[in-house]
Amino acid sequence: MNSLDVNLPRQRAIEEVRALRARIEALDDNALDLIFREARTHYTWLDKDVPDAIIHELYEIVKATPTSGNGNPVRYAFVKSNEAKARLLECVNEGNKIKVQTAPVTVIVAYDLEFWMNLARLNPHKDMSGKLEIDPGKAKTDAFRNSTLQGAYLMLAARALGLDVGPLSGFSNEAVDEQFFKNGSFRSNFLCNVGYGNADGIFPRLPRLDFDEVCEII
Repeated sequence: MNSLDVNLPRQRAIEEVRALRARIEALDDNALDLIFREARTHYTWLDKDVPDAIIHELYEIVKATPTSGNGNPVRYAFVKSNEAKARLLECVNEGNKIKVQTAPVTVIVAYDLEFWMNLARLNPHKDMSGKLEIDPGKAKTDAFRNSTLQGAYLMLAARALGLDVGPLSGFSNEAVDEQFFKNGSFRSNFLCNVGYGNADGIFPRLPRLDFDEVCEII
């Protein structure tokens, strides 16, 4: 294989990005409002199913997003069935039970402690699997950090598809892992309800910190 053959995939990627930037410079205000500025956390839900096809479409969007070393440590469990919901309800705090029970889908955003086993395939240019295999502490840190990032991607992608979201941290990670990931390498990170929100359950928006309180341009 000559150098031209090696560089063809990279050149194709460069051309694709340039074409994208020529086609779309930025999201318009409506898109930014839908995903960020006017979007709200939802607590109550319309009795409307989220089809499996949309869940598949959601993942196809999310899988294109960046993670460190292209590790992709996140694992999503889309809890829809009555049986699975009943198991999940045993793990959540009392104040969150009705939210989970009525949501069309509750996503368990988890991470794989052994995500490094896929790195030779996902990042063949710089396979870091050996270093992570002998350092489980670093592997866990990387997995947790990047699965959190991927969980946020999931919420933004859901909003972009016209869905609403309601993330939750009021639950027992240990109980969820026992119920859904027993004897495996997956660990739960957080929960996120997904569906079509009922606007009747919305509260006034809470304050946010100003730029000067949290940002510094150095």
